[in-house]
Amino acid sequence: MDDKEEKLSGMRHSLAHLLAASVLELWPGTHNAIGPSIDYGFYQDFDFGSVKITEEDLSKIEKKMRQIIQGWGPFQVKEVSIEQAKKDFAHNPYKLELIEEFAKDGKKITENNPGNFLDLCKGGHVDNMKSVKADAFKLTHIAGAYWRGDSKNKMLTRIYGLAFASKKELDEHVQLLKEAENYNHRKIGEEMELFTLFELVGKGLPIWLPKGEIIKNEVEKFAKETEAKAGYVRVSTPHLAKKELFLKSGHLPYYAESMYPPMKMDDGEYYLKAMNCPIHHLIYSKKVRSYRELPLRIAEYAVDYRNELSGTLVGLQRVRMLSMNDAHIYCTKEQIEQEVENVLKMIQFYFTTFGFENYWFRLSLGDREKKEKYIDEPENWEHAEEALRNILKRLGLKYIEVKDEAAFYGPKIDVQFKNVFGREDTMSTVQLDFAAKKRFELYYDDAHGKQSNEVFVIHRAPLSTHERFMAFLIELYKGKFPLWLNPVQVKVLTVNEKNNSFAREVVENMKELGIRAEIDERNESIGKKVRTAIVERVSYMITIGDQEQEKKTLAVRDREGKVEHDVAIKLFTKKVLDEIAKKC
Repeated sequence: MDDKEEKLSGMRHSLAHLLAASVLELWPGTHNAIGPSIDYGFYQDFDFGSVKITEEDLSKIEKKMRQIIQGWGPFQVKEVSIEQAKKDFAHNPYKLELIEEFAKDGKKITENNPGNFLDLCKGGHVDNMKSVKADAFKLTHIAGAYWRGDSKNKMLTRIYGLAFASKKELDEHVQLLKEAENYNHRKIGEEMELFTLFELVGKGLPIWLPKGEIIKNEVEKFAKETEAKAGYVRVSTPHLAKKELFLKSGHLPYYAESMYPPMKMDDGEYYLKAMNCPIHHLIYSKKVRSYRELPLRIAEYAVDYRNELSGTLVGLQRVRMLSMNDAHIYCTKEQIEQEVENVLKMIQFYFTTFGFENYWFRLSLGDREKKEKYIDEPENWEHAEEALRNILKRLGLKYIEVKDEAAFYGPKIDVQFKNVFGREDTMSTVQLDFAAKKRFELYYDDAHGKQSNEVFVIHRAPLSTHERFMAFLIELYKGKFPLWLNPVQVKVLTVNEKNNSFAREVVENMKELGIRAEIDERNESIGKKVRTAIVERVSYMITIGDQEQEKKTLAVRDREGKVEHDVAIKLFTKKVLDEIAKKC
């Protein structure tokens, strides 16, 4: 984080305190919980008790913030004893819980009071609130949020805000958000009839419509072809499995909250699977493997189910049913670097093909001190983290390191994007696992005929899930998909009824060649048909009138509006097929 970003983060965090002070002044008896800075702004969580506030109250809160800020001075952070902190926040159960946690972990307990508002905080503020421009922040919306992100805890009210160094930057960002709404994958997906959601089916369970299914199938076909060339073998696994499997893998009880409740059957309890790795591990262990078989790359486009909270579900980006581009690579310790490098190169190949550019990598590390959170194999952690770091450096990839964000079984590399709204999202992931070998007794016979348990597993999902990947694709192209992905590649428009017969011949010929073509022979003007095709974002529009029918040629219009007359049918179909083959 550079100096400018650090100052902005401090200002946003300071405004979260100001928001808390304003709310508590307007609604005495309210408890504030936590309030961090986030990308482009801040939020603060509150327990309003029986009071219900709405987004109509945001202007009132903003007004109070601008009044209060005039009297605030520097943030003076001071360390206090546990007893003093408990006394100061005796009225606030959320602060008391945090104090107990800090004391247990041996952390310092610090408070600040910039202006008649005492709060618990570790620091990271502006030097003086008078440097914050009163017109450079704006409260945006309200959402529900469970305390500590745990559905067993109370639902709190979260108030979000934007904040920038100047009003100009704030206004520009607000305008950007308005424009981005036009490219929202949910809006375009409905307009183009790619997918839909039915309340009767349930939240987070998207239905793929015919045009969306075409794109989804093209992506899957491409992934399967790419993985076959890279030496992957494909499997297909059930949508559910017995409780004992997830106990063996370690996902139960630790991951139970993210899984759907068990189904009691006559032969035991079954869970909808939330991940594929346990079954893939069983496939590996089905027979004795030789070192010559390693690395073994097991791939599957699998459907998984995650019990996500309804309030966190967002279009295709966060769903409860996931079609995952999953695979697990079983390799020796010496093969780790090469296999991870191959996966990262595959990710780069995919992203180049699909046209993704602005992304970076995040190396998520473990914490040796947290033995209850991470598998206790310090040597493997050191080796694995250094191996992943070396690969990122060797490939010259832009990356950041984040401590205490690894999976419980090993470090990982995530690929990060910013969506059209400027929010950071994870697309792909590569995880290194050295826990599975013991839990599933994974062995191979080495070159000397001795059995070795040093089987490392690489979990990878380069194209994430169909759902998340499609959300990014829709927003990247704003619905104007490249020809090879476009559900309607060619739309033939007739000028009058007399042209329908010839137009149908043209469409049928294209379909036989594998081109996705449709005909619009409605009794409408050619201008209206063109406008409809533009809204549908088809790649090529062909107009057939009396002249085209007589000459047996085409009038072709591309998406940029360029029109070419007297185009020979064979030349046009060859051009389209060449573009599809090149994935243009």
